[in-house]
Amino acid sequence: MIEVRQSAGGDPLKFAVAVRDEAGETRHVVTMAPATYQALTAGAHSPVRCVEAAFRFLLDREPKENILGRFDMAVIAHYYPDFEQRFAGYLSPP
Repeated sequence: MIEVRQSAGGDPLKFAVAVRDEAGETRHVVTMAPATYQALTAGAHSPVRCVEAAFRFLLDREPKENILGRFDMAVIAHYYPDFEQRFAGYLSPP
């Protein structure tokens, strides 16, 4: 289960994320510039939905324990160059 809570507005937006499964829980702090949010969703989805989709993308590629504890959404594309082109497929409900 992925739980995303927006903890601050402004620039950057800030989120607290908890990822839980049968093996336990990890917690993450994620930031996202409004420009990144617009580039990824064109405002069609909420910022919380955007971060949740990013975590679903990441969890398809690595265990929750390997996801950085603190990162900015823009860094995902540095690790996964296909992130932006595949991201839209993760915006729909799981």
